[in-house]
Amino acid sequence: MVRLYDSLSGDVRELALRDAGRVSIYVCGPTVYDLPHLGHGRFTLVWDSLRRWLSFTGLDVTYVSNITDIDDNIINRALREGRTEAEVAGHYEDEWWSAMATIGVARPDHVPHATEFVPQMVTLISELLADNIAYSTSDGVYFDVSRVRDYGALAGQPLDSLRAGARVDPNEEKRSPLDFAIWKFAKPNEPAWSAPFGAGRPGWHTECVVMSLDLLGEGFDLHCGGLDLKFPHHENERAQSVAHGQAFARHWAHNGWVMVGDEKMSKSLGNFTSLTDLVSKTDPRAYRLLVLRSHYRSPIEVSPETIADAERALARLDSLARRFALEAHDYRNLARKNSLVWSSEGETLYRRISELLDNDFDSPMAVAELFDAVTVANTLADGGDAHGASELARDVAQIFSGMGLSLGSGTQLSVDDETQGLVIARDTARNSKNWAEADRLRDELVSRGWIVEDSPVGTKIRR
Repeated sequence: MVRLYDSLSGDVRELALRDAGRVSIYVCGPTVYDLPHLGHGRFTLVWDSLRRWLSFTGLDVTYVSNITDIDDNIINRALREGRTEAEVAGHYEDEWWSAMATIGVARPDHVPHATEFVPQMVTLISELLADNIAYSTSDGVYFDVSRVRDYGALAGQPLDSLRAGARVDPNEEKRSPLDFAIWKFAKPNEPAWSAPFGAGRPGWHTECVVMSLDLLGEGFDLHCGGLDLKFPHHENERAQSVAHGQAFARHWAHNGWVMVGDEKMSKSLGNFTSLTDLVSKTDPRAYRLLVLRSHYRSPIEVSPETIADAERALARLDSLARRFALEAHDYRNLARKNSLVWSSEGETLYRRISELLDNDFDSPMAVAELFDAVTVANTLADGGDAHGASELARDVAQIFSGMGLSLGSGTQLSVDDETQGLVIARDTARNSKNWAEADRLRDELVSRGWIVEDSPVGTKIRR
């Protein structure tokens, strides 16, 4: 029985599935106007790991994550750079999927784009207007939050409290400062779609309501995202569905922030390091391991020190993989526990890990248990029990694959031509017994961030 903290009820409770044996998950995806930052990396790794584990245990998971491809930020960048909004969104969506592949995130089952669902959004907005749940102003259509009795439930605050703390909005036509735009009327040099209430484009909060219900149906099981989306974005999604009389998500889950000192990492604060920059300098698997060693609801700090610590732990796992010649798992495939061979000790270990992950996805304790098993496997091998050690090592690797972490070669790093030239030159120097030159080339590779290993077939490098 999987139990997760529910942001709406405020407690850890069973993930009660709408359909037995099947899990429907919606995760708010990126607005594609810039390179993905480390906060993006964390939320995708958290929910990718959960998705993988649920699938590993035998559940049939449908995983949806959207792309917001029309937004003020996209429009502004297109105007600055003299490109179309589609060109900007397309470019940064490509960057997004490249980064996701590098950190081993599997593609969602469905990737809806906001611009593909505008007709459905127009229908929803028309019905909200007809029911007097939304109203028009000179600049757009707004949702009236007073029409939702428990508005603010996800934020954990009543409507009056939220209203008192709301920022002053320059639009005096709004009935309440909390009312939010669900349609923005057309402006010069901006893309627009026709609608019976006036040409324009959808507001951000309406997209996910339409896309999630269209692809997963009413009362889908789990809605996920970063903690920064809980209010107002997720609250505003929920409000529209409730007001429209549609059953929305049965369970809400949010991951904690990536921290830089005392501040969360975000583009708006200008303190982010791009995910692309991180994985160009480190083994991308180290970020997943860092995420798994932190509870998903807690903040984590991503720094050279914390990444280096994760890389040292990863090196221990890779050492196990080399010692027992374990085959690396392809991140593009979702592993299934019942399709694998297990020893009796491995079955026992799997049950212990399942108990931990079923309890609000306690990945830090699960990872600690698995590292203890690594010690046991090495001890067995040192003591002469090669068969038992090999089986346990295989089982450890299989459980890690269930969370998306591949031991051994893992995610393949691209090696540029210059680096490959240094490797070839070093092998040439070693073959001619020019040890001074071989050492110099080793130092050059190390200075570039590579771990250099000698093997019977020549120089091997890894991050």
